[in-house]
Amino acid sequence: MKLHNLIRKWAVSYTNAGKYSPIGVWFHWIMAALVLFQLWVGWIMTRRPVGGDKLDAYELHSEIGLSILLLAILRFGWRLFIPDPINDADAPGWQSKAAHLTHYLFYGLFALLPLSGWAMWSAIQPVEPLRLAGIVPIPPMPFHTLSPGWQYRVLDWAEWLHVLGVIGLAALVPLHVGAALKHHFWDRDDTVIGILPEIQDDPEAPDHRQYNPTGV
Repeated sequence: MKLHNLIRKWAVSYTNAGKYSPIGVWFHWIMAALVLFQLWVGWIMTRRPVGGDKLDAYELHSEIGLSILLLAILRFGWRLFIPDPINDADAPGWQSKAAHLTHYLFYGLFALLPLSGWAMWSAIQPVEPLRLAGIVPIPPMPFHTLSPGWQYRVLDWAEWLHVLGVIGLAALVPLHVGAALKHHFWDRDDTVIGILPEIQDDPEAPDHRQYNPTGV
């Protein structure tokens, strides 16, 4: 059996049980941590005085943003290869449609924010290239061929898009977290359990599981 078939069979064994595969789980939590860190760094760096430290903070922020873009592409590819599990969040109704819309908006913002940030960095004609994950050099977009006036326009438009994206992301994150908490504590369904890192079963538990979302 080919390797990709083995990987797919392994991952589908999780999705058939209503859980995300371990790869899908780690994509989710690594990106969640990076996004929260980015929002915090972005808020901090806008309050720094103009100078070298502020520029270094912008560089770090941009490099992490490019890492998020790469992870989003890989995660989307994984999602095409291994569809998400069907769980209680997929019950017919407006909540399921809202959840799917939220996920699509997240993917859109994971592209818009890094690309607009990269455009902003490129428009200021930096001396050094950005580095993906601090290692792989990423050249600036070719705005050096533009006149200074057009470079300023690009910077202005990219900044406008970036601010809109940040506002959207800052609104989606608490909405997403709130929906997850509702599923877990109010609906008592399996939605949150499906995206948590796997916990080994407890052999001493009556049903040999750590948690039974429908149990009493």
